[in-house]
Amino acid sequence: MRTIVITGGTDGMGAALARHYLGAGEQVVVIGRDRAKFEALRATASGPGRARFFAADLSSVAESRRVVEQLRAEHDRIDALVLAASFIRQSRYVTAEGHEASWVLFFVSKYLFVTGLADRLRAAERPVVVNTAVPGTRTDAIDFDDPGMRAGFTFARANAQQRRANELLGILATEADPRLSYVTWGPRGLVRTSFAGEVGPAMQLSAAVLGRLLGARPDTAIRPMISLIDDPAPGRSAYRGARRKPLVTGDHDGRDIARLAALIERDISPASPE
Repeated sequence: MRTIVITGGTDGMGAALARHYLGAGEQVVVIGRDRAKFEALRATASGPGRARFFAADLSSVAESRRVVEQLRAEHDRIDALVLAASFIRQSRYVTAEGHEASWVLFFVSKYLFVTGLADRLRAAERPVVVNTAVPGTRTDAIDFDDPGMRAGFTFARANAQQRRANELLGILATEADPRLSYVTWGPRGLVRTSFAGEVGPAMQLSAAVLGRLLGARPDTAIRPMISLIDDPAPGRSAYRGARRKPLVTGDHDGRDIARLAALIERDISPASPE
C-alpha cells in the first residue's frame, strides 16, 4: 500500500485523484480547509483504501509547518506528494502573519512540503512530486527583492512568479535526490470544477460558463497525472495534460534557486513578514 498525500484534495482534480487512489487500495492523506467536503468525498469513494484528513489553510506558514510535522510524525514513507491546493485572488491580500497570501499558498507552502518531507519521499521506492503549477514562464519572473509584491502587484505578475519559483523548486528537490520524479503539471485545458477564490464577477462567470461548456470532467483531466504517479521517471519534467513540454532553463538557474531558498528562509521568519 502506497501513501499518497494530496493538498487541495477535497475539491476538483484533487478530490478526483483521492477517489481514484482510495479505489485502488492506497492510503490517501487529504489536506484541505473543509472537513465536510472530505466526509462527502469519503462517502462517495469506493474501494479498500484508507483515508486520512488534515484540516489546514496553506496560505498560513504556521499551518503548513504544522501539517508537515504531522505527516512526519505519522509516516516514515511518502510515495507521492501532489501539490494541488488552490485559492485564486486577483488582488494582493496580506495574511494575519504578515505575508502575501498567494505567494505563500502557491509557492512557500510547497517549498515547506517538498523540503520538509524530502527524507520521507527518499524512503519510497519510486518517489514522485506532482506540482500543479502550469509549466512555462519567463526566467526573470521572480522579484527577489519583493516577492510579496508590495509594489506593483498584479495577478499576471504574481502568477508568473509562482510558476517560475515552482520550476526552480524542482531543481532543488532533484539535486537533493536524483531518484525523485518532480513533475510540473497543468491540465491541457479547462476543467469542470468548482471555482475557489476571491475574484471579480467577470472571472467567476467566465470560469463557470466556459468550464461547464468546454471543461473536462475532473476524473478525465487527472488521467495523465495518474500515469505520471504510477510510473514516475527520475528527474524533472513538465506536462500539459499528457503532452510533455520543454523545461524552461535560464543562465542563472543554480544561482536563482539559491537566492530563492535564502529569501524563503528569511521571509517566513515571524520576525520578518512580507
